[in-house]
Amino acid sequence: MRAVDLNADAGEGFDDDGVLASVTSVNVACGFHAGDETTMHRVCTAAAAAGVVVGAHVAYRDPEGFGRRELDLAPHVIRVEVAEQVAALQEMSGGRVAYVKPHGALYHRASRDAAAAEAIIDASAPLPLLAFARSALLERARVRGLAVFAEGFADRGYAADGTLLPRGTHGALRAPAEAATQAVELARGGGIDSICVHSDTDAAAAVAAAVRAALEGVGFVVRPFA
Repeated sequence: MRAVDLNADAGEGFDDDGVLASVTSVNVACGFHAGDETTMHRVCTAAAAAGVVVGAHVAYRDPEGFGRRELDLAPHVIRVEVAEQVAALQEMSGGRVAYVKPHGALYHRASRDAAAAEAIIDASAPLPLLAFARSALLERARVRGLAVFAEGFADRGYAADGTLLPRGTHGALRAPAEAATQAVELARGGGIDSICVHSDTDAAAAVAAAVRAALEGVGFVVRPFA
């Protein structure tokens, strides 16, 4: 049977309980772009109760910009800061961190910048990485021998070149029904291990529920990749 993971970001101040009801993996903010020790512990506890796998959602230290501003940090700084975030979530989760996924501007930089990708790999190893399909981070991690999983986005619009449309542009965000249709297309297209729903998207819980129902409705088993 065909299987795919459904992941969402959490610990960012939005409807964590709503998305946890539908997803199989959750990317927990580690305090740099959002969250703190209290939210990390709370989300990890709720995820354990729901049978949802926990990953570290690592980011630039940028709470003011929600981690979505490019800070142009040197690779050695990225390495140190990613390692700090993974360690913090390991402590708050009781060692349950199963993978690492960058957030926001760091995610996009690591998708194209090999040096930033290597810094994240150094800090994350031996944990698996969740990364944009066909990205530099995915390819460099494969070369380095780490387990890697390719991600697609249900609630974000894609440009013709396969990149995500910038937030704020026409078509950048998907409503629940559109997200469900796009998730099925991504899963059927192959090469995608996990489909993401952003917790800060409008009606994120409804989007996650619609996506899961659509995937299961066409025969996919929705289960954790890690």
